[in-house]
Amino acid sequence: MPRRGLILQTRTHWLLLGLALLCSLVLFLYLLECAPQTDGNAPLPGVIGENYGKEYYQALLQEQEEHYQTRATSLKRQIAQLKQELQEMSEKMRSLQERKNVGANGIGYQGNKEQTPSDLLEFLHSQIDKAEVSIGAKLPSEYGVIPFESFTLMKVFQLEMGLTRHPEEKPVRKDKRDELVEVIEAGLEVINNPDEDDEQEEEDSPLGEKMTFNENDFIEGYYRTERDKGTQYELFFKKADLMEYRHVTLFRPFGPLMKVKSEMIDITRSIINIIVPLAERTEAFAQFMQNFRDVCIHQDKRIHLTVVYFGKEGLSKVKSILESVTSESNFHNYTLIPLNEEFNRGQGLNVGAQAWDKGEVLMFFCDVDIYFSAEFLNSCRLNAEPGKKVFYPVVFSLYNPAIVYASQDVPPPVEQQLVHKKDSGFWRDFGFGMTCQYRSDFLTIGGFDMEVKGWGGEDVHLYRKYLHGDLIVIRTPVPGLFHLWHEKRCADELTPEQYRMCIQSKAMNEASHSHLGMLVFREEIETHLHKQAYRTNSEAVG
Repeated sequence: MPRRGLILQTRTHWLLLGLALLCSLVLFLYLLECAPQTDGNAPLPGVIGENYGKEYYQALLQEQEEHYQTRATSLKRQIAQLKQELQEMSEKMRSLQERKNVGANGIGYQGNKEQTPSDLLEFLHSQIDKAEVSIGAKLPSEYGVIPFESFTLMKVFQLEMGLTRHPEEKPVRKDKRDELVEVIEAGLEVINNPDEDDEQEEEDSPLGEKMTFNENDFIEGYYRTERDKGTQYELFFKKADLMEYRHVTLFRPFGPLMKVKSEMIDITRSIINIIVPLAERTEAFAQFMQNFRDVCIHQDKRIHLTVVYFGKEGLSKVKSILESVTSESNFHNYTLIPLNEEFNRGQGLNVGAQAWDKGEVLMFFCDVDIYFSAEFLNSCRLNAEPGKKVFYPVVFSLYNPAIVYASQDVPPPVEQQLVHKKDSGFWRDFGFGMTCQYRSDFLTIGGFDMEVKGWGGEDVHLYRKYLHGDLIVIRTPVPGLFHLWHEKRCADELTPEQYRMCIQSKAMNEASHSHLGMLVFREEIETHLHKQAYRTNSEAVG
């Protein structure tokens, strides 16, 4: 018994010594991180003979700010980790003290092995074993490989870009920034505090001190995600005065699925007020009402239509179309609001939302060139909740049918064009005009910005308002929502930014990359075909 007490006392002394050393390390790291870094060889901006504009200094300030934000985040994480280690050591000391007290009182103690959630640990390790980390996987074709994306301290280089992302860009989303910062810090922790089984030799600096790596030694990294297993990270570090690289492989395994909630949602009495701002374009409105009749009147039957019409030209035609639908389908749940002023989409949607006087209602902001299905209307109901969620679906935008179906005498009917193929259309991930949200949320957030005139911009302003608020924004592509192609005209009255957006949208709406390429090289293709035909005829004659 005295011998056991002596052992416990010795362990306690060692833990106290370790705790003191750890506190000293925290203080040293803090002083090291807070000390300003200087570079005697760095050139000063603004030296005589160099022309630096305002944009240069703004970019320089932004780069410095991002660098120090990254450094501050790194320091906070290190301090939090050290605090956790201090707490763990304190708990171990308390446990040893309790054991010592028990031994001193003459009560027998039988040590038990520390219990761990073995099942979870085994599952996480199995995820690493199943992922393609150490051993290559046999794939059926070249399309089965999961490519990596690469990154540095400030940039991400990505393959799957969509239409709003770039081949090279800064990680804009906070979760992506935090993820990469955490991964680099974890890699530095592995290098600076290696385990016994790590295959690396201890290196000393020229002064004989232990070499310590920091985020400035990070060269590049790669990551890829296997959706059912986890994310793999390959990190490379290098000191400027050394030839060797340090390579660290990390893996973030996905855990087992966990239930968050299970609920019943009743949408049988949920009415949707579809609000459509309109100016002229009566033929497109007639086509829209054909789809409205089939989906909303004959299938869904829980819809109110609000049309806000700008100007006088075409107003009588719109009235005639609505009256025709009323007489044919006995449908009276619509409101026509004429405004004798210049078209403004945001103003039209604001007026349509405020015109509703029957309390709370779910609104669908829609355009006249949108085709939707009954399934989409249910998605609208399921993904919007007053005071909690707004729904921003991504529309599938169809290309010019005259180009897509150029090999046919005439394009097929609209219903046969509604397919999700690369050459028939694209996911309009830069558009935020189609949205489902409750009237109370729309009014609370202040509606659309009335300062935005003409084409584009008002929907982005509203979208950003929700992003800056507390509501959850559901953003996802949906199969039952299509944007039908129509010729665009970019007015001269638009601001330079609006005109650029309009031209960009016009170019993207025309055709796929391959079809546009066929148009560009049409003459070369026709020349080739003529040569082939001439060669064939010559051989036949010969």
